[in-house]
Amino acid sequence: RSLDNGYPSSMTTCKDALKKLQETLEEGQKVEELEDVRLCMVPWQMPLITKMDASLNTLKKCKHLRLSSNQIDRIGSLAGLESLEILSMSRNLLKKLENLDAVAGTLKQLWISYNNLIALNGIEKLQHLEVLYMSNNKVHDIKEIERLQTLPKLHELLFKGNAFHQRFLAEGNDEKAYRLEILMRLPNLKVLDGLHVDDDERAEAQARS
Repeated sequence: RSLDNGYPSSMTTCKDALKKLQETLEEGQKVEELEDVRLCMVPWQMPLITKMDASLNTLKKCKHLRLSSNQIDRIGSLAGLESLEILSMSRNLLKKLENLDAVAGTLKQLWISYNNLIALNGIEKLQHLEVLYMSNNKVHDIKEIERLQTLPKLHELLFKGNAFHQRFLAEGNDEKAYRLEILMRLPNLKVLDGLHVDDDERAEAQARS
């Protein structure tokens, strides 16, 4: 069953989304040449993307791939995205991190807030990662934060709204204590949940660890 525009009524493929994006570009521009690729279906009034496919592998010059606000439940192959520095997949249905090997050498920022992630296994492959936005997921174990200790360049983390954060506050702790719990484990952070980490806060966290 299809809509009048020929797209499936239940979903839009990445291939069709890229075709639609091409139609919006100025004459002479090619999707394959873009450094910033946004595949958000809402402005185009098209069904949401539910699956990443091999058509994305043509985006060899893409530095920022925007797939937020779709219904993607797993990270598909990123082979071919040899220039990728920022992967935006907030507001999807992701349950785990996978298929990141192909971009491990270039990826600097991962935006995955508002998904269904419980664990962060696989994140340790991203040795060049500097920024991780992962608020409002379902991470409940502080040990998952400790996985981030293997990322030498990580300096900004957005983590509030996860199950651990909610439970920690429900147990009678305050936001200051929560921040110290994170900073005890990640002393090199410069920004946590949108707020800069000052020297006093860092010193207090180190004194507790």
